[in-house]
Amino acid sequence: MIEFSGIWVPMVTPFLNGQVDLAAAARLAKHLAEQGADGLVVCGTTGESATLSTSEQHQLLAAVLTAVSKDFPVAFGISGNNTAEVAQAAAALNNMPIAALLVSAPYYVRPSQSGILQHFEAIAAASHHPLIIYNIPYRTGVTIEPATIKALSLNPQFVAIKESGGGQIEPIYQIINETPLKFLSGEDHLIFISSCMGGHGAIAAAAHIRPDLYKKMLSYIQEGNLAAARIIDLQLRPLIKLLFSEPNPAVIKAALAMQGLIHDELRLPMTSASAETKSKLSMLLAEINAI
Repeated sequence: MIEFSGIWVPMVTPFLNGQVDLAAAARLAKHLAEQGADGLVVCGTTGESATLSTSEQHQLLAAVLTAVSKDFPVAFGISGNNTAEVAQAAAALNNMPIAALLVSAPYYVRPSQSGILQHFEAIAAASHHPLIIYNIPYRTGVTIEPATIKALSLNPQFVAIKESGGGQIEPIYQIINETPLKFLSGEDHLIFISSCMGGHGAIAAAAHIRPDLYKKMLSYIQEGNLAAARIIDLQLRPLIKLLFSEPNPAVIKAALAMQGLIHDELRLPMTSASAETKSKLSMLLAEINAI
């Protein structure tokens, strides 16, 4: 049985000369698994999924699934504001050996909580896979309220939540303590805090770099050794801050390119990180790799 906990990495999508670099995606997936990631997400926000065609998304998923071991969990992100189309997209993946679907609220249209609830229920009805709720209001324009999350959690098909609600403590507390969902932080700078509150880990873009350190921090928290966990948190914070100092995933891709894992290429409207940021990044990477 898959444990929706620990450190999952929402993979970037490598590009080469404007095309999806499937070979690099496979190498990156294998690298992250070997570095200690507990799972991967393909076609999340960090994967620039909005710029990929359906065919490219499915080819990317197939390449990642082939690269990792059969029992290594890989989730797939789907989103949209046309419920019927999103449900159809979910159904099209029913025969794929994925761990779960990561599903965000409908973007742009700003539906009511009832509309959000019915949107997720329609996707669940169409899918054979577990679902991870993705609350990220600064991208979708609408918050999935705790009451709606509680209602969805009554359906065991909803197994976890990636919470990127901006770091408000009360909703985090409510989700962790009042639902059976696995709580995965989507705010990388709050992994320490949410885990101390009883959270179960993170889907963390920053964990492209040294996922083993994030796992060690979680392990210390589980052991009750908060002093040791806090040291790692403090070591990671400058890098996390820099990785999100420009629109994601520009800086993360620059970091991976510096490590020789991918080419530093994004699709418009996303652009590469600035030279100034890359200079700072080079120094921070040296420091974090020395830990």
